Amino acid sequence: MSSDGNKKQFWKRNAAKVPGSIQHVYGAQHPPFDPLLHANLIKAGNKPPPATPGKPKKATTFQEFESITSDAWDVGDDDDELLAMAAQNLNIEVVMETANKVIENHSKQQEKQRQDDTTELDRREDDTREEVAEDDEDNEEEEEEDRVEEGDATSPEVSFASQSSPYTDGRLVKSHSEAPIGSPKDAAGERAGLHRQRSLPHRPPVIPLVARMADQNTSGTPAMTEREASRLDKFKQLLAGPNTDLEELRKLSWSGIPRQVRPIAWKLLSGYLPANAERRESVLQRKRQEYFGFIQQYYDSRNEEHHQDTYRQIHIDIPRMSPESLVLQPKVTEIFERILFIWAIRHPASGYVQGINDLVTPFFVVFVFEYIEEEVENFDVSSLEEEALRNIEADSFWCMSKLLDGIQDNYTFAQPGIQKKVKALEELVSRIDESVHRHMQHYEVEYLQFAFRWMNNLLMRELPLRCTIRLWDTYQAEPEGFSHFHLYVCAAFLVRWRKEILEERDFQGLMILLQNLPTMHWGNEEVSVLLAEAYRLKFAFADAPNHYKR
Repeated sequence: MSSDGNKKQFWKRNAAKVPGSIQHVYGAQHPPFDPLLHANLIKAGNKPPPATPGKPKKATTFQEFESITSDAWDVGDDDDELLAMAAQNLNIEVVMETANKVIENHSKQQEKQRQDDTTELDRREDDTREEVAEDDEDNEEEEEEDRVEEGDATSPEVSFASQSSPYTDGRLVKSHSEAPIGSPKDAAGERAGLHRQRSLPHRPPVIPLVARMADQNTSGTPAMTEREASRLDKFKQLLAGPNTDLEELRKLSWSGIPRQVRPIAWKLLSGYLPANAERRESVLQRKRQEYFGFIQQYYDSRNEEHHQDTYRQIHIDIPRMSPESLVLQPKVTEIFERILFIWAIRHPASGYVQGINDLVTPFFVVFVFEYIEEEVENFDVSSLEEEALRNIEADSFWCMSKLLDGIQDNYTFAQPGIQKKVKALEELVSRIDESVHRHMQHYEVEYLQFAFRWMNNLLMRELPLRCTIRLWDTYQAEPEGFSHFHLYVCAAFLVRWRKEILEERDFQGLMILLQNLPTMHWGNEEVSVLLAEAYRLKFAFADAPNHYKR
């Protein structure tokens, strides 16, 4: 914090042009240290880094600030009266049945895959043996013909010479006069081994489900199965009604939302759109106009001295995002900069923090799907009409804002929400899998060292974008999905790699593994199994302390 910030509390700065002031940017991977929040995370004997100087904050002062800048939080929207229904829990029996079915189906598919692999390997070995036998017969006939033509078919000298080593510098020497070493059976076995070594590595790797086109990219549109077509019809019928039943929409969405209806479903589940179909168009127009009103009012201030640091950090962070082919397009970069800067201006208690930038991408990609059919990663966004781009930008801003409203304490000063969630994760894992927990303790791996990013970026840096979008289908269907259920997903995600974790025998190996988990080939099935395990954990530890929820 600047020297000026040492003299003033951040909410007492000049706020002539905007509601409140922007907090200085803190790196998401290096959060500011607060000894009160870190007290239970530091081992005995370790000295904490010096705390950030500053006067203690008074509760009454913050309450005064909150009341003055209440407009920045946009709490009491007239269009959200129907969202009270979102607080209701899902039918436990229905979801538990779904979770059990997912795990059972996954186990059956794995067993079938293993049987298919074994059958395929046996077939390949049989083919290899037949090919080697045929080659041996052909070679013997050719050698016999050559010896007869040269008149040396019975010459003992030729027979002896042919027993010299057939290998030179590791290479097999081809000669018309050479004869096989040892018995024909041994030669055939040796050749079969060499042939198998050459042929087996070319066998394509077995990747569960990801071979399907739908899992290769976020916008693949393969021919739907009968079950997928039936689910799509259910969504369309539900959304076509005059008043969408949000409870029923959540039940359908928990197991994934079809690409064709995901944009409207996300807008409803996030609370951006009302359940009443007649009011949606007017709400969209008003919200989009309101957003671009913020741009006209605030965006020019990005070059002013007290906002330069915020805008500069946003400008630096966007090129680090993925997929690069999308975010590095100048038009997309410009849109993301506006969304993030306006959000920071309207939320002075946190301002912009590294990690928030990643949360724009899933909304942006899903809302682009409303206007294109091809893969969004390779699509030139600037080719869309200007009106479509404005709609996508405004919708992404409001839906991201709705998400962040539920996890605001993850990004305020010292990021206390993340500190609490990481500590809760540690306690939860100690109860779920004590072996994994003790293994990391033994090698002095702190949960904050790897799980901070899991909480800060909602696992977006650990999973492919297609998996993040599928994960968010469930998060938006689950009550407190981003703020509460995410904790259990992280616990299930960590225990998922218990075998790999227990095989590592030093601090460096564990950290490299936990920061580079092999999820590149993950698809919808792996995410569904992860969510089912997380749901089981949620109800198995329903008696957990309250701090698991916050």
